[in-house]
Amino acid sequence: MTPSLNGQALIIRNERGLTISGTRITLYDVMDYMSAQYPPKFIQELFELTEEQIKAALAYIETNRDTVEAEYQIVLKEAEELRRHYEEKNRDLIARLAAQPPKPGQEAVRAKLQAAKAKFESRS
Repeated sequence: MTPSLNGQALIIRNERGLTISGTRITLYDVMDYMSAQYPPKFIQELFELTEEQIKAALAYIETNRDTVEAEYQIVLKEAEELRRHYEEKNRDLIARLAAQPPKPGQEAVRAKLQAAKAKFESRS
């Protein structure tokens, strides 16, 4: 059963997959954050959803867990394939850009970014 408000379905299927009605937000977007164990209130605020919309999304996911999870795994696989495709396609460009010296005056910013990157990678 699809959650509804005033007879209008809150979860619809369109060309992007299962979507929260009136938004471009898919249930797969919500599941990314659920998988990372973000609380529903955070997800609601992040996507600027109403309380009804987030409740409908979570209820739909819970009620149709197997179907939604199977579709989510397909979405993740396709996203990874796209990432690899564009990484390979742009390998030379990325290497050229990485080899360029920093622009004058950006040393402090680059050092800060490198420190943040190192901190992030050490947590992984």
